[in-house]
Amino acid sequence: MSFIADLHLHSRFAYACSKSLNLTNMAAWAKVKGINLLSGADFTHPAWLAELEDNLTPVADGYFQFDDMKFVLGTEVSCVFSQGSHSRRVHMLLFVPTFDVVHRIRAMLEGLGSKLSGDGRPIVGIPARELAARLFDIDESCMLVPAHIWTPWYGLLGSKSGFNSLEECFGDMAVHIPAVETGLSSDPEMNWRVSGLKGKTIVSFSDAHSLPNMGRELTVFEGNASYHDLVAGLNGNLVERTLEFFPEAGKYHFSGHRKCSVSQSADETARFGNICPECGRPLTLGVVHRVQELSSETDWSEEGFNRPYTKLVPLIELVAYSMGKGRTAKPVSSAYQRICAELGGEVKVLTQVGYDDLYQVGGEDLAETVTKVRQGSVQITAGFDGQYGVVQPE
Repeated sequence: MSFIADLHLHSRFAYACSKSLNLTNMAAWAKVKGINLLSGADFTHPAWLAELEDNLTPVADGYFQFDDMKFVLGTEVSCVFSQGSHSRRVHMLLFVPTFDVVHRIRAMLEGLGSKLSGDGRPIVGIPARELAARLFDIDESCMLVPAHIWTPWYGLLGSKSGFNSLEECFGDMAVHIPAVETGLSSDPEMNWRVSGLKGKTIVSFSDAHSLPNMGRELTVFEGNASYHDLVAGLNGNLVERTLEFFPEAGKYHFSGHRKCSVSQSADETARFGNICPECGRPLTLGVVHRVQELSSETDWSEEGFNRPYTKLVPLIELVAYSMGKGRTAKPVSSAYQRICAELGGEVKVLTQVGYDDLYQVGGEDLAETVTKVRQGSVQITAGFDGQYGVVQPE
């Protein structure tokens, strides 16, 4: 048994997120995507928490159900603090088993001065190590996972406000951090180069701020879609595979300065420096550069901790490409919904459905497009400094 999980997403109460992100729409889109387990998202926000408590039906093992979709209680928090004479901003994913634990966490955060009603992703003004200790004191079954760890401004290993290792960030609590989220701009293989991440489960989720972006990255866990098996999966690396963005398509893969349209590979930055050649301001150092800084010789295969992964391009983009239209065009949306309904959901379409069925339901252009992406026959322009990259079939 296995289940497909997207455990990093947001509600309509989070900053810069779609107003359509409600439980009904989230459950419906998860079915279109082929997702089995969702995070309830943003449980610290009082209005959203009220909706969760009113609508999620407890089942067993710390998971809930709404409209035939399974949920666990999760949220993202933003740790903003000073450590080692530097300002740190680190985003964390938090998963808990019950609403009672949620309320105790909210009381703890309010006691620290966090404003929980302002944003679904609240700011917590204490060091990450102290947050971890407080959470595990509340309930040992809480799970804390650093989010999009390479993002320059808000990743644990990010170039702007991050650390050089989990131990530097969490101190003695690092052993209690079971997993890290790769983020859109890196893939598992890039993370395997960093010896400080050895032994940590590598997971990927969407960080969706809108419904169509749900499932753009996913993790397939062993077991059943429940909190119990999620905890086991994170603690024991019971991951079958992850489904990944092409990391080049992420917003911070390369270094650069978007205002001046300057983009550099890690090798180019090493040769020319991290100053924009157009305006003289510092470049935003990208994920490839940062991974190269922290990489070392390591062989994860010796301990069997690496897991397979598959690079994907979102189906809505492939449908749009095959139709020669923008991804927001109504004909593209209609075709996307029909294809998913007839072929068993987006994940299945991208990874399993054969050429003949793709041809019959989506047409020759879509069948060719999906096949090329599966084969890695793509043209790539890497993202940088907050600008998404572009991945298209050759």
